[in-house]
Amino acid sequence: MMKVGFIGLGNMGGPMARNLLAAGFPLTVHNRSPAKAEALAALGASVAGSPAEVARASDVVLACLPTVRDVDDVFLGAEGVLAGARGGQVLADHSTVDIAMTRRVGEATRAAGASFLDAPISGGPKGAEDGSLAIMVGGDAEAYAKALPVFQAMGRTVAHLGPSGAGTTAKLANQLLVATGTIAICEAFLLAARAGVDLEKLHGVLESSWGASRMLGRNAPFILRREFGPSPAPVRNLAKDTAIIAALAREHGLDLPLAAAAERVYSELAARGHGEWDITAVLPFLEGGGG
Repeated sequence: MMKVGFIGLGNMGGPMARNLLAAGFPLTVHNRSPAKAEALAALGASVAGSPAEVARASDVVLACLPTVRDVDDVFLGAEGVLAGARGGQVLADHSTVDIAMTRRVGEATRAAGASFLDAPISGGPKGAEDGSLAIMVGGDAEAYAKALPVFQAMGRTVAHLGPSGAGTTAKLANQLLVATGTIAICEAFLLAARAGVDLEKLHGVLESSWGASRMLGRNAPFILRREFGPSPAPVRNLAKDTAIIAALAREHGLDLPLAAAAERVYSELAARGHGEWDITAVLPFLEGGGG
């Protein structure tokens, strides 16, 4: 089987790497916090000291990282993936970044004789755990075909959407729906509560109404239990993503009012120190007059 490398073993990357091991792929891992890599070593993975070392040991290298700067460091840094890359390899980034970062890494990868796929993911920690992620891929079709068995070990829906950048763009479209949908759900529940409606009953009827959505199913339990604290789906992710979305909209001369509102809400939540809180922390933000 192809030798696979995985860099970034957080809430998403850790379970994704475990699924690769379960599928039988020889796996080399690296993480900024060594303890997470050692947990994978106990399951049979090899641990590398740097991203470059991961690349030297692997046919397909995957990364799942929290910020654009992390992607820059991991792929393009002095001991980054490109420092150990070789011709014929496939490098894939599962992170949510901007188009400029995707292009920059893609160009550097091609200059090294390897192939790059932007392959962001959606489905949350649960999807990462049970291997049901959606994986949105942009890049060379031949490289996609080579990496497809690896992606299928981690995702239920894997789609090649076009050339480099198409996967990143698709993920940003998804994040626009997640961000604006979450705010709309919080507003709807706040409005109903203030008007005296039982929220448990409201949730039940909404699930059978046109207002039903996957985000309603995900967010309503957190709202009903008022579990707004630290979460594997934190505010900081949507603060980052909505800022990227807003910049992309400006680049294309688009006025997207919901995207602009979502950026304002999530950036304000992060600025107030709630970056690690669940994305449904929009509700107490609105209750306090933040909206």
